[in-house]
Amino acid sequence: MYNFPIQYEQPLFRPPSEARSLILQVTSGCSWNKCAFCEMYASKSFNIKSLQDVKSEIESVANSNYKFNKVFLADGDAMVLSSHKLLKILNEINLNLSKVRRISSYAKPKDIANKSVKELIELKNAGLNLLYVGIESGDEQVLQNINKGETYKSSLQGLQKAKEAGIKLSVMILNGLGGKELSMQHAINSAKLINEIQPEYVSTLVLSMPYGEQHFLKKYDGKFTMLHQLELIEEMGLFLQHTNLKQTIFRSDHASNYLVLKGILSKDKELLLSKINDVLTNPQHANLRKEWERGL
Repeated sequence: MYNFPIQYEQPLFRPPSEARSLILQVTSGCSWNKCAFCEMYASKSFNIKSLQDVKSEIESVANSNYKFNKVFLADGDAMVLSSHKLLKILNEINLNLSKVRRISSYAKPKDIANKSVKELIELKNAGLNLLYVGIESGDEQVLQNINKGETYKSSLQGLQKAKEAGIKLSVMILNGLGGKELSMQHAINSAKLINEIQPEYVSTLVLSMPYGEQHFLKKYDGKFTMLHQLELIEEMGLFLQHTNLKQTIFRSDHASNYLVLKGILSKDKELLLSKINDVLTNPQHANLRKEWERGL
């Protein structure tokens, strides 16, 4: 934005649904930054912005002509901050930006689990309404191979705590992350984990390799054979087949996806599975995104 009152440390990322939000960079980079599949913050060292700098940026936005009703706390895992510091940031937002109705952030399950339910409730009451969590997989072997730094148990514990505190969850699974070798268990165990969490939102993204397959394989601890287009869609069908959700909004409309699906699970489960079956049965007539349309 021209003359925007905040100067960002690039690259800057945010979820697609936060396109119209104020991006408030309270940390830079990712405190873990070791996942085999992720290159988002590879060029940045992790650091925490001072509270005074954050406060100054909030005040600058408040004194500008820009108006926002949503705020996204960047970068990769603002929840690594202490509850004390997060509360101060949330209070500054509430004090200066009166039109803001939703505050959200990326989060790692362990960072959520490291906070008490009481602390999480305090954050919720101060306006932190939504957490985006890339659990990537519910399979122990896949999580180990990608060096996620999480387990099935740690993911479950963290996200259940957030749910107990009343914070909404948008959970992401990476389609194709286990390769052909672990595809079935990746899909089934990811569905199992999602079933235990019952998040408000679930999305599937397709594994992408911005620096090429060989670069990815150097960091992946195990044998990996990339899934082809229809195999990815078959894996997504297996995942959906094993879900048992009550009222979760499902999306596979990220730019990385070949097949765009939208629905509410479990209400639309059979419809979504039918669409997947149609693609697998008649791939020549399927309306799938081409590589250039995915923009990756």
